[in-house]
Amino acid sequence: MKSEPTFKSLPAKTPAPAAVHLQTIGPEEAGQRLDNYLLRWAKGVPKSHVYRIIRSGEVRVNKKRAEPTTRLIEGDVVRVPPVRIAEPAQMAAVNNAQTKSRAQGYSDKMPILFEDEALLIVNKPAGLAVHGGSGIALGVIETLRITRPELKFIELVHRLDRDTSGVLLLAKKRSALVELHRQIREGQTDKRYFLLAHGEIAQGAGVMQLKFALHKYLLPNGERRVRVDPDGLPSHTALRVLKTMKRDGAAITLAEAQLKTGRTHQIRVHLQKLGHAILGDDKYGFEDQDKLVKSKRLYLHAHLAGFTHPRTGEKMRIESPLPAEFTTMMKHFEIPTEKN
Repeated sequence: MKSEPTFKSLPAKTPAPAAVHLQTIGPEEAGQRLDNYLLRWAKGVPKSHVYRIIRSGEVRVNKKRAEPTTRLIEGDVVRVPPVRIAEPAQMAAVNNAQTKSRAQGYSDKMPILFEDEALLIVNKPAGLAVHGGSGIALGVIETLRITRPELKFIELVHRLDRDTSGVLLLAKKRSALVELHRQIREGQTDKRYFLLAHGEIAQGAGVMQLKFALHKYLLPNGERRVRVDPDGLPSHTALRVLKTMKRDGAAITLAEAQLKTGRTHQIRVHLQKLGHAILGDDKYGFEDQDKLVKSKRLYLHAHLAGFTHPRTGEKMRIESPLPAEFTTMMKHFEIPTEKN
């Protein structure tokens, strides 16, 4: 049986008795929420404990109580009560040879599309979560932290569903992360997806504008779901049909979806509402139809990300080609019909 890592009191590098710790926020930490800052800093401390010490007032920012959502700015002084965090050496021991081998395997299947001193953009494979969580030890972010230990800072700019493949942006500088988040909030980015949907989507001239209010909820087992609900949050997807393919009375449609808003599972729920669920969607799809076409993955692929480089100001357009599984599925249907 493997032994659990032992813990010691703050500060992590000083064998002194437990004491209050004061931390001054630098430029790389500025802009993030207090809870996210503490969760990254206090490795090994349960989330529930981090939120408890914030809400109890034991954590202070500039000698004042703060909320978990408080945005930190450069020069802020954060007071943290004594907590127990894992020794760096002990945390490294947890990354055993097996974990490193798995991380390297994931990394080998995740090509780099672009990298410079501020950004790292990868082509995420379907089936790999962007970060670890309940039942998931390794995601993209953990994989990179293990396989690229030289990166002092690496954070997700946005997320993709576990079963969605394609362009994924990560920031190597806090300033780059903050700037890209601003662009996303202000609608200055362009995110487009290829998808294969069940049936023939009827579309007139131009682009179909899907605007449904979406409500997020939890199943009894705690799994997250989204449904169309008039009382939900507004959402907007622009859908352009590229090609329909028919065979033996069945049809599938290749389309491009452009996100105008970024709600959870947005494209998947919008296509379900249309009556043309995405192939292989085990949450919002048609299981009987997926069995007929032998769908083995979610046929949703983030093929394009457009944004302004946070440092150079250059207009960026990062693309990922149509995955081989899409091409193979489309070849099973004999009569492609191009859409103008």
